[in-house]
Amino acid sequence: MSILVVGSVAFDDLKTPSENATDVVGGAATYFALSAAHFTDVNIVAVVGDDFGEEHRKVFKGRSVDLAGLERAKGKTFRWGGEYSADLTERTTLFTELGVFESFQPVLPEHYKSSDLVFLANIHPSLQVDVMKQVQNPSLIGADTMNYWIERTPDELSAMLEGIDVLVINDEEARQLSGVHNLVEAAAKIREMGPKTLVIKRGEYGVLCFREGERFATVSFPLDTVIDPTGAGDSFAGGFMGYLATHKEPGDKEVRQAIVFGSVLGSFCVEALGTRRLEQLSRDEVHERYQAFKDLTDFASL
Repeated sequence: MSILVVGSVAFDDLKTPSENATDVVGGAATYFALSAAHFTDVNIVAVVGDDFGEEHRKVFKGRSVDLAGLERAKGKTFRWGGEYSADLTERTTLFTELGVFESFQPVLPEHYKSSDLVFLANIHPSLQVDVMKQVQNPSLIGADTMNYWIERTPDELSAMLEGIDVLVINDEEARQLSGVHNLVEAAAKIREMGPKTLVIKRGEYGVLCFREGERFATVSFPLDTVIDPTGAGDSFAGGFMGYLATHKEPGDKEVRQAIVFGSVLGSFCVEALGTRRLEQLSRDEVHERYQAFKDLTDFASL
């Protein structure tokens, strides 16, 4: 099965305690695609400027990522600059330059409209709804959002939530969206808004998942070295949705496994600046860490 992801392909200028870099190819759709492509074919819909050349497209080389929907427009590619604190727990946005992304109107190539799964990365909710109108009977629609849309576009966000199956957000966003601090109560309120499955990312504290009659919690994978948290959440979403694409009708077991695979891809992402680790990552490494994750959390077989 194939996945359609609609979101941003961007340039990032990154400052971390160990390394700085400019013109790093990033964006939600980029991290998502590089992660999901370990499991299935990925179709990208995004827009870049005429400063995004063939050398930048090479980030996707060797992966099953279709770039027919990567629109090239006159102007500059979306650019974001961020700086991380010494312990990587705080991120400061230095600048945001929307460029051609400001007027982005997703248009799906004809062969994208029959994608089996759809993931609506963090863009304006009205654009997410527009994409849902263009696709033809996908088996599952997942989405992301952020505090800006929760605060500024509640009506459009409500319309988006009514049409999706899975929402992937972090704990701060879950509390803001629900108006409730307790995440169990927050999850119940959010699921009433539409998504049958809610996945709450909690950074270094792991992931919570809520479905009908089902709750699941897992830890984050402990790492010796963390270089750059940029894109970890999008990498998680790519691994999560990518694994779901390998099952025609995923149930509770498969959703749990997908969360672990998402956590695995997120853990690889942070091991190097930008997408460097994901570009080098092999499928064998993904499955080896999945097994290590399984061994790490197994308390019943010793």
